[in-house]
Amino acid sequence: MTETDPAALAAFIGNQKTEHRVPHRLACQVLEVSESWFYKWRDKPNTAREVRRGQLADAIRQIFESSGATYGSPKVWLILVREGWRVSVNTIARLMSELGLAGRKIRRRRGLTRPGKRSAAPDFVRRDFTADAPDQVWCGDMTEITTGEGKLYLATVIDLFSRRLLGYAMGARHDAELVVASLNMAAATRGGDVQGVIFHSDRGSEGGFNWSSQHLDHGGARWGEMRRRCRSCLRVRDGSGRRIGRCDRRCVRQADRSRLVRCSGTSGGGSRRE
Repeated sequence: MTETDPAALAAFIGNQKTEHRVPHRLACQVLEVSESWFYKWRDKPNTAREVRRGQLADAIRQIFESSGATYGSPKVWLILVREGWRVSVNTIARLMSELGLAGRKIRRRRGLTRPGKRSAAPDFVRRDFTADAPDQVWCGDMTEITTGEGKLYLATVIDLFSRRLLGYAMGARHDAELVVASLNMAAATRGGDVQGVIFHSDRGSEGGFNWSSQHLDHGGARWGEMRRRCRSCLRVRDGSGRRIGRCDRRCVRQADRSRLVRCSGTSGGGSRRE
C-alpha cells in the first residue's frame, strides 16, 4: 500500500489517533512503516491530482449512497458527466472498487407460469372476464411474495361476477397442492354446490399438475374415486386427503358431456366442485 498510495496510508494512520486514540507509533508498527516515513507523507502538501481524486471519491460516495447503494459504475459515471466531471467510466469503476462500493444487481423476476407439455383445455372465457351471475366463472392465479425469511407463494380463486375472493392458500412451494387447497376453500365458501362453474387459470404446470390439461374432462383433477379403467393415472393426495388423478386424454369424456365442470383453456383448468 505504501507503494501505491502512500498519502492515503499516512492519512489513515493520522485518523487512527484522531478518531480512535491510537498512537502514531503503534499504528506505524502494525502497518510496518517508520514514523519518519509517516511524518514525511503527512506533512507533504497534496498535489492538484490528489485533491481532484479526493473530490471525485467524495462525489462518487455521495451518488452511491443517495441511490440506496444500488448504482454501479456506469450509472455513477453518467451522473458525474451530467454534473460536469470529465472522467472515464473505467476510472469510476477503479475508484469504486478501492472504496469498496459495489452496485446491487437487480434480478429479473421469473414468471411462475410454465407452459404444460400437454394440450390446453378449450378457452370458454375467450378473454371476456365478466359474468352475469355468481358462480359462472372463477379465475385463479399464483403469486410470488418475497419476505425477509424467503419466498412464499399465494394461490387465489376469485368469482369474476363480484370479484370476491373465494379461496386462497399460501405455502413455501408453488405446486399442485397449493392450487387444490385454494379450490377446496372456494368450494367450501360456496357451500359445496358449485356445479357447472368454469374455472379459468394460467396454462402453467404447478408441481407436475398442469391445469390446462389435467381436469375432469381431460382426465385430470377429480375428487373421489378414480376411474378404474384408466391404468395410466398417477394418484396423489392433496392436503385434505382427497385424490387427484392424472390421466391421458384417451381415457376421458368430452367437455360438453361432463356433469361436473367445464374448463377454460388460454390458461385454463377445472375441477369438480362440491
